[in-house]
Amino acid sequence: MNRRLFNQGLLALAASASLMMALPAQAADEAPDALIERLTKEALDTIQADKAVQAGDVARIVALVDEKVMPHVNFQRMTASAVGPGWRQATPDQRKRLEAEFKTLLVRTYAGAMSQAKNLSFTVKPLRAAADDKEVIVRTLIKGRGDPVQLDYRLEKTPGVGAGWKIYNLNVLGVWLVDTYRSQFAQEINAKGIDGLIVTLTERNKSNAAAPAKTEKPAKG
Repeated sequence: MNRRLFNQGLLALAASASLMMALPAQAADEAPDALIERLTKEALDTIQADKAVQAGDVARIVALVDEKVMPHVNFQRMTASAVGPGWRQATPDQRKRLEAEFKTLLVRTYAGAMSQAKNLSFTVKPLRAAADDKEVIVRTLIKGRGDPVQLDYRLEKTPGVGAGWKIYNLNVLGVWLVDTYRSQFAQEINAKGIDGLIVTLTERNKSNAAAPAKTEKPAKG
């Protein structure tokens, strides 16, 4: 991935990050494409208005994620999918630790990306889904500096009254974020086991926390 496209990908990732931090209660009653369209606009407005977010203030972003993201993103599914088959063998405590460390890793990625997200616009592509579909892909196009960036969301319709649609994966520049991490995590699990993966994630997060906020680019497996 060349530098120009990667920088555009950071902008798109930033928009997706703050989009998820803007999810309000009324999202449960919206169609998935309408939900993404409204929230993307709110996200871009947040980026423009919040100087702490623009500056990559990790403490600010963590607080927003805890408040806004977790109720509306199926983070357990994201983590389980990233860990792959090893998730089934993990104990409840190991799953809890994996989810916490994976969340920290993604928040740190968002922190760096959000500091670069300025002067963006977007369009939402027509949704190709049946009325009774329980999982859909909403495709958007983020426009900023340079070429437009395709940013897609996988969402699932969760059961129960008012549960609504939840995001469980993101595609930036043709790469599904969770799938990319799955390849990395599989190598760690094969070499060191579940506990080894937890240690690796913990050490990576500590290293990231000690450095200035920046976007971590997931290595392709």
